[in-house]
Amino acid sequence: MNADLALVIGLVIAVFAIPAMVSAYSDGRAPRVAAFAVLVAGGLVIWALTSKPGGYTLTEIPETIIGVVGRVLP
Repeated sequence: MNADLALVIGLVIAVFAIPAMVSAYSDGRAPRVAAFAVLVAGGLVIWALTSKPGGYTLTEIPETIIGVVGRVLP
């Protein structure tokens, strides 16, 4: 898996996991699936940051997302 792809997948999972966690807390349920999703997202983001030489800067992240979406979608 490419580091750029791992970063984008991790960020997407994190974006969807945060509302799921808030919803579970507001319903009084344990956020098991959301917590697992946050762990997976964090793992993917950390792996991407450590596997790319030099890491990512905040200005590179939007360019990386657009590049990955452009590669994946025809």
